[in-house]
Parts: sequence; structure tokens; C-alpha cells
Amino acid sequence: KDANKAPSTAIGEFKQSGNTVHGTFLTTTGDYRFLDGVVDGDTLRLSTFDGSHAYLFTAFVGKDSITGGRFYAGAGDGLQYWTAVKNDTATLPDERTIVTMKPGQQQLDFAFPDMNGQKVSIKDDRFKDKVVIITLMGSWCPNCMDETGYLSNWYKKNKDRGVEVIGLAYERTPDFEKSKKSLEGFLKRFDVQYPVLITGVTPADPEKGAKTLPQLTGIKGFPTTIFINKKGKVQEVHTGFSGPGTGEHYEQFQADFNRLVNNLLEEK
Repeated sequence: KDANKAPSTAIGEFKQSGNTVHGTFLTTTGDYRFLDGVVDGDTLRLSTFDGSHAYLFTAFVGKDSITGGRFYAGAGDGLQYWTAVKNDTATLPDERTIVTMKPGQQQLDFAFPDMNGQKVSIKDDRFKDKVVIITLMGSWCPNCMDETGYLSNWYKKNKDRGVEVIGLAYERTPDFEKSKKSLEGFLKRFDVQYPVLITGVTPADPEKGAKTLPQLTGIKGFPTTIFINKKGKVQEVHTGFSGPGTGEHYEQFQADFNRLVNNLLEEK
């Protein structure tokens, strides 16, 4: 809970061995990656540092609840408060329902410059009659790191099957050269071989959806993944990403991802 915002809901899944705890929080826009910590008496401490983001969670643990929680996300991002109750059947909204295509819309229409400044459009011949996976991402986004790692490896193994991947980058500046510089190390780290386009729109822009993909009902989080069939129609839009820090949820994601893409490839 942020004092300046309406409360939001997450699911915490953790395993404890002695006083050592590890796990993560799952939300509608992704997970908090790999969290590790300890329970000392009734005090819980969890943290992570991925080279860019530093998270610290503290709270008091009761029998079936957690109270007095505090979440620190770096020096400049303020303090949030949290509580939790035990619920073995807790679920999050279906990721496919958070963002959808607007009524009457079936296809996307966009063109943005790639890392070399060359315009790439979803209407280009390269993408015709192919299954296309579009990921809305940014080099600043920890869940995008996990998804990009997965998509990069997956694309290398599957690109000859009639499938393409496009990254649409929403960097923290509208300046092309600064955005390119931020992305270069990110894309090199994951050896990305599919095109990544620079939208020139920031993630903080409240009009980011309208400015870049007006056919959608909006952009609620990063990454957002869009699946397009061989006829160029949007099949599904998935908000968020359950990465390797989520254990069985990540395994389920991979199974669902491959099932969906296989079905789209089999369509005539």
C-alpha cells in the first residue's frame, strides 16, 4: 500500500527452512523476482539486489497473518506498507483480461525505429503470414529481464518455424540516442537477435498506450506480451510475467506459452 495510491493486491509464496526464507510476491503486472531472507523471532526480513534494483521487505509474523510490513524499493522510490493473511486458495485476475483490444479492433498498426534508426513496421513483409510475438518492455524493468532472457533463448530455437518476435522499448527518456545507449547493454547481456524498436515514449507517460498502440485498451504494466496469428490478428494480450523466481508458476508459463504458439502455428 502506497500512501498516495489505492491499495493493491499481491500473493506471497515462500518456503522456510529453519529461520531461512525464500520466495517472491506475485502481482498482476509481474513478480518481485528472487527474494531471500530470515525470520528472527517474529521479525521477517527479505531482500534482493539484481544489479539495478534493491528491494527490502520487513514485517512481523503471526500465526496466520503478517503485520506492520514495510517495503523499501531504493533510495528514491519511497516507502510502502503491506500486510498479509494466510490464504491457500488466493488467485490473481486472469492475465489475459487486464488489457485487451478495443471493441472492433483486431490488428495492430505501428512503425518505430530499430536500434540502427531504421523504421520497422508490423506491416513489413518479414512478418506476413507468420506468428508474431510482441513484448512491451524496457531496460529498467526487472520482469523484462526475465522475459527477455526466456524469449531470446526461445527465439534462437524456434525462429525457423515461422515465428517472429518484436520488442517495443519504453525507456525512461524520449531521446532516441539515450534510449539506445540504455538498451545496448541490456540486449547484449541476453544476446537478443530479434528486432527491438524504440518507441520514444516513457513508461511514466499516462498516454503511452494511446501514443503507441491505440488499438489496445491501455498498457497496465511491463512486460506486456501480445500474440498475433498468421492472419495478422491479435489472438491474446498477456499483462505481466511470472519469472523463474516464481517456481511452479514459471513452469506453467512456459507450458502455456508453447501451447499457445504451437496452436497458432498449426492454424491455416
